[in-house]
Amino acid sequence: MNLVELTERLHSIRDRNDWRQFHSPKNLAMAASVEMAELVEIFQWLSEDQSRQLPPDALAHAGQEVGDIVLYLLLLCSELGLDMEQVVRSKLADSERRFS
Repeated sequence: MNLVELTERLHSIRDRNDWRQFHSPKNLAMAASVEMAELVEIFQWLSEDQSRQLPPDALAHAGQEVGDIVLYLLLLCSELGLDMEQVVRSKLADSERRFS
């Protein structure tokens, strides 16, 4: 996954639609949270086993919500001047130190 290319494509969509005015860090974090809630809703009331074996339509829907979340997080990183790959690698290294 080329995060630079994905971010550039997102910026192109944002700029074409004049959405940057709405893309403050606060708004992007809130939008990611809303999309996360939509992902959670797919699993609401399912058993543990059911949540691991989603029917095809629910699995596709979950994938769409995961995509929305990742895209909002890419935009958030861009607005904050964070390198998504670097922050993820740093957090993973921290988890490896703490939990290995």
